Amino acid sequence: MRLKLFLSFTLIVLVSVSLVAVIARRGAVNEVRSFMFRGGMYGLSDLTNSLENYYQINGTWKGVQSIFIPIRGEMSGMGGMMNQRLLLADASGTVLADTQGGAVGDKLTIVELATAIPLSVDGQTVGYLFASGGVGVSLVNQQAILTRLNRAVLLAGLVAGGLGLILALGLSYTLLRPVHALTIAAQKLARGDLSHRVVVHGDDEMATLSHSFNQMADSLQQAEEARRAMTADIAHELRTPLAVQRANLEALQDGVYPLTSENLAPVIEQNYLLTRLVEDLRTLALADTGQIELERTPTDLTSLVERMVERFQPQAGSQQVMLTLTPPADHIPQISADPLRLEQVLTNLLSNALRYTPTGGQIELLLASTDGSVQLSIHDSGPGIPDQALPYIFERFYRVDKSRARAEGGTGLGLAIARQLARAHGGDLTATNHASGGALFTLILPVAR
Repeated sequence: MRLKLFLSFTLIVLVSVSLVAVIARRGAVNEVRSFMFRGGMYGLSDLTNSLENYYQINGTWKGVQSIFIPIRGEMSGMGGMMNQRLLLADASGTVLADTQGGAVGDKLTIVELATAIPLSVDGQTVGYLFASGGVGVSLVNQQAILTRLNRAVLLAGLVAGGLGLILALGLSYTLLRPVHALTIAAQKLARGDLSHRVVVHGDDEMATLSHSFNQMADSLQQAEEARRAMTADIAHELRTPLAVQRANLEALQDGVYPLTSENLAPVIEQNYLLTRLVEDLRTLALADTGQIELERTPTDLTSLVERMVERFQPQAGSQQVMLTLTPPADHIPQISADPLRLEQVLTNLLSNALRYTPTGGQIELLLASTDGSVQLSIHDSGPGIPDQALPYIFERFYRVDKSRARAEGGTGLGLAIARQLARAHGGDLTATNHASGGALFTLILPVAR
């Protein structure tokens, strides 16, 4: 890639310098030739222009001798043009004016015509200005000047091309350095090294690409860490009930326990736990792929919440916890939802609230409606959620109390499932600590259209 970029720069430099050199050479040669053959090397360019203007205005050379009168005095006082003689001839070569006055009426020779300055008006030659004596430049000298000019242009082109190639080499290295770094990082990422990051310089497109690559690497690393943690958590969650089942079954098999309903109860209980864990994992897997099937129907959320509160009243009473639903201040519109899935969400939230609410505490539910959505708030009087746990409260297998027994703390999937089901309905589930203490969970669902 670096070689291709360098060759591309080189081609651009060579083509550009060559074109500039050719154009500059041709333009310079034309200008020099025009300057020389228009009398510039003799100091006669102004006189040439004056004579052409004279003929264009008058349409004839009659009276042109008046232009040469002041020149006669100037010829003897100019150091570079001392003793220079000027002859003006018409288109046929007949001398019309002479600064020394002796050749008027004579014809210019073929050699003199060849070296004379042609005078043109509207593209037609109307006369000739011939200079002799003084300091002049021959055709040989003129050719030598053009040769040296061409050599100077060529040298300038070579120098510019060399500097351009050096600049192209530096630019190709500078431009491809971040690409090279990204290539190395991508190769390491492909080999499984998810910790490698690219150093970002500046704020151009390459910096944006580097930022995007680092964000992608961060996401992959977090996903890999989550996958490993989840695999370990699943293995841990499966190991314990399977071990309990195996121990009880072996005890029954060896005759340690008699085969009774009472001794089979722990085996069935662990089987229920495994079934629930597998079903929870299946629900999360479907949510991750967007394949949760919702049987939406117009649902009265107020009636659904009232039923759930009534269902959990016995458990709340046994724990001496006051479970109340505050009547909504305004009418709660219907929502389009899957009632069974919403019951699953509320079951997780109420079970979680009862788990953390101490004896003599209370759990308050409040329904409210806003523009385009309804909100259900569940506020318990428990210890609240530790600040360090808030960002992870909806992660899978996360437990605030790491030492909590599985029978009391569940699998750690309830809140994760609840949020996924809320989002599958087009809503969301948030958690925070209430200003008066305790945890506050807010379920937001869109109103049915």
